[in-house]
Amino acid sequence: MAMTNWAIWRDHSGRLSALKLAALVVLLLPGTYLLLRYAAHDLGGRPITELIHGSGDWTIRFLLATLAVTPLRAVLDWPRVVLLRRMLGVGAACYAGAHFLLYIIDQKWNLLTVASEIVLRFYLAIGFVTLLGLAALAITSTDGWQKRLRQRWKALHRLVFPLTVLALFHYFLQSKADVTNAVFAAGVFAWLGFWRLAPRRWQARMTTLLALALLAPLATALVEGAWYALATGVRASRVLMANLDPSMMRPSTEIMISAGVLLAVAAARRVAKRRPRRALAL
Repeated sequence: MAMTNWAIWRDHSGRLSALKLAALVVLLLPGTYLLLRYAAHDLGGRPITELIHGSGDWTIRFLLATLAVTPLRAVLDWPRVVLLRRMLGVGAACYAGAHFLLYIIDQKWNLLTVASEIVLRFYLAIGFVTLLGLAALAITSTDGWQKRLRQRWKALHRLVFPLTVLALFHYFLQSKADVTNAVFAAGVFAWLGFWRLAPRRWQARMTTLLALALLAPLATALVEGAWYALATGVRASRVLMANLDPSMMRPSTEIMISAGVLLAVAAARRVAKRRPRRALAL
């Protein structure tokens, strides 16, 4: 029984889950890669800073992957993907913890300096609040806490949405001049948010996915234009015009391509599921 509890690559029945094992490998690979590069002195003149940035980037990616589980289950008719939600969420919290620990190391373990920086620097305060929230969600993600909190458990874990907004805001503020990756992450979040706003009976429809493939890139372009206008004084119209040029490969273009690929995969799965029925009918 203890093995079933701790062996996170097993399903609820205690059997080996290839899907969960693959997800565990995916979760461990980025951290392992960063550590190997650090050991090989391949992170430039400020290796700890690079580790801080790398762990922060993967926190955002795994957080968005956690939010994508429910849409993927509905859009791709893939019920087993739900097995990964808890693992991805805890993984995102672990990378956030590593991100903060590396910042402490960068400050020479001076906790007074760390505390004062969090109080004085707005983007650090936002990041710290996000870390505390993700830690709370990770700790209460177990079956035991779910039973203990009952209906309050769902309300608590819905905080993942505002926490993701805070994480993205921290990402933008920390990125400073080049917010390309942050804008792309915001575009992914926009797609996920629009999908959840759609009525449940529409969420798996191809027309909804087509609409999202248009709305999410538009939202991405608007976010990028607004950010540069507010943070750097660059005219939003210039950024928006750049987004209309496919050769520029702005984040909005990447979001459109990603949404288009998802649309194509969803369509292919629907076609594949209809073929056996037709064969039986013949």
